[in-house]
Amino acid sequence: MKGSWRNRPTGPWFSRLWRPWVSLHPFRGRGRTINEPKPVGIRDLMASPDEVGARPARRWIVIGGFFLILLVALIVRLFFLQVVDYQASLAAVQFNSLRFTTIPATRGVILDRAGKPLVTNVTTTEIRLSRAEAVLHPTIKGSLSALTGLSVQKINGDLSNKQYDQYQPAPIMSNAPARVIEFIKLHPGEFPGVSVLDASTRSYPNGGSVGAQVLGYVGPITQTEINANPNQGYQTDSTYGKTGIENYYEQYLRGKDGTSTLEVNVNNQILGAVKTTEPTVGDSVVLNIDTPLQKALDGYLASEILADRHSVDPVSGKVPEALNGAAVVLDPNNGDVLAMASYPSYNLDSFVNGLSNSAFHQLLKTGAFNNYAIQGLYTPGSTFKLITATTELQTGILSASTPVDDIGTFTVPGCEKAAQHSLCVFHDDDNSAAGLINLPSALTVSSDYYFYNLGYLFWSQTNRFGQTPIQNVAAEYGLTQTTNIDLPQEVQGRVDSPEVRQQLHAAAPKAFPYVSWFTGDNIEMAFGQGTTALTPIALANAYATFANGGTRYAPEVAAAVVDPHGKVVVRYTPRVLGHVSLPASVRDPILQGLTGVVADPSGTGYGPFHANINFSLSSFPIAGKTGTASNRPLVEPNSWFVGFGPTTHPRYVVLCVIDEGGYGAEASAPVVAKTFNYLVAHPVPALKLTAQLTTPKKKK
Repeated sequence: MKGSWRNRPTGPWFSRLWRPWVSLHPFRGRGRTINEPKPVGIRDLMASPDEVGARPARRWIVIGGFFLILLVALIVRLFFLQVVDYQASLAAVQFNSLRFTTIPATRGVILDRAGKPLVTNVTTTEIRLSRAEAVLHPTIKGSLSALTGLSVQKINGDLSNKQYDQYQPAPIMSNAPARVIEFIKLHPGEFPGVSVLDASTRSYPNGGSVGAQVLGYVGPITQTEINANPNQGYQTDSTYGKTGIENYYEQYLRGKDGTSTLEVNVNNQILGAVKTTEPTVGDSVVLNIDTPLQKALDGYLASEILADRHSVDPVSGKVPEALNGAAVVLDPNNGDVLAMASYPSYNLDSFVNGLSNSAFHQLLKTGAFNNYAIQGLYTPGSTFKLITATTELQTGILSASTPVDDIGTFTVPGCEKAAQHSLCVFHDDDNSAAGLINLPSALTVSSDYYFYNLGYLFWSQTNRFGQTPIQNVAAEYGLTQTTNIDLPQEVQGRVDSPEVRQQLHAAAPKAFPYVSWFTGDNIEMAFGQGTTALTPIALANAYATFANGGTRYAPEVAAAVVDPHGKVVVRYTPRVLGHVSLPASVRDPILQGLTGVVADPSGTGYGPFHANINFSLSSFPIAGKTGTASNRPLVEPNSWFVGFGPTTHPRYVVLCVIDEGGYGAEASAPVVAKTFNYLVAHPVPALKLTAQLTTPKKKK
């Protein structure tokens, strides 16, 4: 029958497919039917050997090729690890097992010109705690707290301080008491991970208040300081000079840190030290400072400012604020800074003993960290007359002997009072008329009228002398630039001029609203007013330049750098920065006038100077200049006095300024007079280059 299963196709391939279907047919269980095929077995599903050829060689080729590829890849990888990347692999392995820590070097000492120590080191005992042991033994913090009196919170804060290397024990207590140290040493099992070691800290044999701003202080380095000194080996736990000499000569004082290679396990626990390189002690810095003179100057300045705050200004009748001040002693023959004082001040010992954050910000608020000798800007007043007098005689606009009638009030010729921003009438400081005077007498009595007239004459003859003849001479004296003193953060002064007026207005329009320059502005500038503002060190250096005959030196605080074995590493010789033309025809009349300030009874410094000196001016003659610089209305003026001597062969220049200190002769002159008392009785000793052992002494 067509379509019947009995008429199925035949053949070997169809029969193999068909048989399973047949075995499942519903009639299968009722018995065998006619022509029904036999059951299918495993042999029916597989080809016989004679039907299909055997292929063992191909299988072995595939398997062998696969393992050969693996072997080649392994060899190539080993080649790269052992040959090409050998150094990197070795470093990685060592990094996994070794850690490198620094051993801080002892800082070099700071000595004065006689070789006496100003800053040394002292060894204190520190208690430190291992971070790893603190994790393994949490109760150790409680034990330390009970023994030392420190809170657990304080200990946790020290352990988490990122300033210290994580593989070094963290300092927990500085200058630990003997009883605490002894107990820890006698009971080591109770304090796992606690170590007692010596640490070097700064010490000040003369007291931390002597020359604090000059010496400066050290403290933990900041990330900003690390970034500013790349590749210098600084670590997060390094000590860094923050201010003063400590900062300026940091590269010599710091020394060279040692290293310690530690072996650690997978848990970062220290197993032991593999290698140690000892640190190198820092070099010593020898200063030009005379310690006894520095101590005396600090005292004179502080005492006078404090007294000034409780005294009545005889001119204004007010009690001066006397906000701050500075004093400087220079050697005019080479630029050596023999002493430098600034007030208010602070005590360097407070950084060793621990200065709280609130106390630090309080000192910061008072300005105690400022070195006003190099950072204070003060209107110079009549002390600037040295510059104008030099310009007068260099240009010949007037001779030294030309008489000028000081009538007490100077009226600008042709000045219209209605002219905007123009000043027409100028009065002498005390409204007194000096009468007929020449240049020397004008300096002696500090005649404002005389210098008003010079300011007017220079501005009215710009076709002959240009717009800035006085400013040009001020630049020769170094008053329009920094002095290049070897201390950080020196501020640059300025001398009023049309250009300076525009620059100030561009920088601060509200504070300096006027950009025009009138005759009155030139008159004010000629006697040290207007927007002129100078640092004490710059003005002292200008007078030193005049005193030595015209050579301008850079002020030098440091004399040399000496290594721990006494070898001079660097010797700082005098640096000449410029010259001022001071022939006898220029210098002698000015010197005569400055000498009269102190020696002539009509001189502005005669009274207060003679009231405070205890030596003879005939044997040690002094030349000087007072300055009373006006500030804002109803505010006491800045008080200045600068002197040098002996006038026959100047050895010292002494300057003092007190901000809002009142009349110059009354406030600052006593500081200068007392300083000369000391100098006459105790001449500054010769420089002695020496090194001192920098091994820290044990603190008792």
